[in-house]
Amino acid sequence: MAKACPINQKTSRMGGGYSNRTRATQYNPTGMVRKYPNLQKKKIYIPELKKSITLTISTKAIKTIQKNGAFATLRKAGLI
Repeated sequence: MAKACPINQKTSRMGGGYSNRTRATQYNPTGMVRKYPNLQKKKIYIPELKKSITLTISTKAIKTIQKNGAFATLRKAGLI
């Protein structure tokens, strides 16, 4: 299973690690770095369904759930 958030589809990204000195010397590559999203395993209680589910979601998704509510957010994402 890929490391991705099911609510807002955050996945890993590729980023370059160039310093100013590397840019100055033109032929001195530092390579690419994979940057991962901040995924957390959370148990979320849904009062409308009277049950809880465990999800691996990003911290941004946790904030979205706190703002819009668990049922509405998970239903929009297609998880319920």
